[in-house]
Amino acid sequence: MDLASLQDRIGHEFADLSLLRRAMCHRSWVAEAPGVEVSNERLEFLGDAVLGWVVADLVFRNYADLAEGALTDLRKSVVNANALAAVANDLELGEYLLLGRGEDAAGGRRKTSILSDAMEAVLGAVYLDGGRDAAFDAVERLFEPRLDAAVDSLHRLDYKSALQELLAREGRPGPDYKVTSTGPDHDKTFTAKVLVAKQLLGRGEGRSKKSAEQAAAAAAYESLVDETV
Repeated sequence: MDLASLQDRIGHEFADLSLLRRAMCHRSWVAEAPGVEVSNERLEFLGDAVLGWVVADLVFRNYADLAEGALTDLRKSVVNANALAAVANDLELGEYLLLGRGEDAAGGRRKTSILSDAMEAVLGAVYLDGGRDAAFDAVERLFEPRLDAAVDSLHRLDYKSALQELLAREGRPGPDYKVTSTGPDHDKTFTAKVLVAKQLLGRGEGRSKKSAEQAAAAAAYESLVDETV
């Protein structure tokens, strides 16, 4: 696996390149090669904490005029599976993932949950390799543009409310959410679908039922807005 180009995209040159390789190792790969690789799950755990810390610091320092509730909404706009997967797609992370044959054949390189987990694992790897400053710089470089974009539409970050209001203005029935989950109790991924009059308008994933519903509402909201443009 040639990781040189991925390092360039991340913006961090690894002293220990094995950390970046480990960040690319999905558990499905490890299951097919027991004892050969360690999965990225521990790095994912660390990267989740790193991301939360840095984003909280950035929103607190950079948006001094925002109240606590708005700061929380702004943080949530990037600390979620969909935003992480979007950054992963920008980095073309899917090309570098080590997946089991079945997961690869099932489109794992494009799955939101796998990409978001891998993105967190990359941040964990950067932290272990370069320390706090390197991790902070990586998160700031990769996520701050998304914060800047989100701050202009804070009123829309609660997409469930925004979708409800939009449907009411159009005289349409309210949304109905259907949520399913996969994975063990300690590591569940939730998938939500939002339907209006039994028509599927959007779907989304998240680490909680609430975040999955928000992601589905966001997809539905954006699709309805696009229809009117």
